[in-house]
Amino acid sequence: MPRANRHYVPGLIWHITHRCHKREFLLKFARDRRRWLYWLYEAKKRYGLVVLGYTLTSNHIHLLVQDGSCRATIPASMDLIAGRTGQQYNQRKKRRGAFWEDRYHSTAIESGSHLVRCMIYIDLNMVRAGRVGHPGEWPFCGYNEILGSRQRYNIIHWPSLLLHLGMKDREEFRRSYKEWVEDRLNMRGLARESEWTEGVAVGSKDFVGRTASALGIRAQGRAIEKVVGEPGSGRTTTWVLAEDRMTYSCNMDHKNKFLGPKNRG
Repeated sequence: MPRANRHYVPGLIWHITHRCHKREFLLKFARDRRRWLYWLYEAKKRYGLVVLGYTLTSNHIHLLVQDGSCRATIPASMDLIAGRTGQQYNQRKKRRGAFWEDRYHSTAIESGSHLVRCMIYIDLNMVRAGRVGHPGEWPFCGYNEILGSRQRYNIIHWPSLLLHLGMKDREEFRRSYKEWVEDRLNMRGLARESEWTEGVAVGSKDFVGRTASALGIRAQGRAIEKVVGEPGSGRTTTWVLAEDRMTYSCNMDHKNKFLGPKNRG
């Protein structure tokens, strides 16, 4: 599989996806997902990683973060989280070899409504996979922390989240977010939206254009595409700076063919 691209522009919000080696279900045990969350919490403390949302599945993770104005924050945090999680799993299982695909993929997300839509998309991941009927039933996602069910090791940075959403009151956002998630569930808006996981930047046309300009030569040859949601899906029109299709495509060889579309998003 070709290596996933890592892009960087200071101060932006990034949606990070990182998959287990060969898409194996190495995070299928709750203890390993809890360890990953513990090291995410440690990255927040050690490096000042600003976390806005997250979801863990059995074979990949989603993470919404900001760098806190230091270029090294995100890579140092990912090295800590991925390295310690894999190391502890291999020690417990007496296993050798890679735990993760070698690189994580990052997509720049515009603040405001696009950030909310990305949060909802990743919080509904395990509903799309058919594992649960509601994100509230999956303890390893930001939805439960936002709604207040997590009491220890809170990870989401509320001041930054509210700032990026243009809101001041935490309780107001909690009520609104719960309603938005319910609306998406009622509209059956569960289709996979590849722009969140395979694009370079997602947002308004202006945001995507500015991100492309900031990336400079790294954005050359990448098209700015308009993505229109299907009627009734709750998916509105947005713009995407497209990744090179060969860069982040899936190698679905005979070992991976049993993985259906529900496990790819």
